[in-house]
Amino acid sequence: MLRVGLTGSIGMGKSTTADMFRAEGIEVLDSDRLVHELYKGPAAAEIEKAFPGVVVDGAVDRQRLAARVLNDAAALKRLEDIVHPMVWAARDALVEERHNKGDSIVVFDIPLLFETGAEKDFDAIVVVTAPEDVQKTRVLAREGMTAEKLASILAKQTPDVEKRARADFVVHTDKGLDAAREEVRKILKALKARLET
Repeated sequence: MLRVGLTGSIGMGKSTTADMFRAEGIEVLDSDRLVHELYKGPAAAEIEKAFPGVVVDGAVDRQRLAARVLNDAAALKRLEDIVHPMVWAARDALVEERHNKGDSIVVFDIPLLFETGAEKDFDAIVVVTAPEDVQKTRVLAREGMTAEKLASILAKQTPDVEKRARADFVVHTDKGLDAAREEVRKILKALKARLET
């Protein structure tokens, strides 16, 4: 079974690309969604212990938590030390489940794949990209997003040019959905060929 890491900087079209893999019948584990679920239950008590006042009605309030960790490297590390092991356990459980079902490829949608050193856990890395002006336009159109917030987020992310250089495959999302879908299909064809050798 091939474990494929899917990543890309904010606003590059990673979620849309993940959906394209799903449309091709590939199981995709969405790390953000998984963290969201952990925040609603298993991780809430531990996070509240580390950051008192961030849990509301039994679930982590993401905005309150962000306010506590966004520009504090030590706080962010404390949060990662709580959440990452839970994410990895869920990831391992999914791999086992899909392996038992006979799947040969599983994709993991991980926003901070390079930043967390997770690339070593995968057989192939797919990076989703778009030109900087397209990225900025997409992100600044989001509710509550400002140029300052975007700059702060990008400062914590591995630069797109470096991500592309370290990728096994690249999906360009600025050329339209059909072009991106075709790139996803070519990647799957290459991965399946790898499995046959």
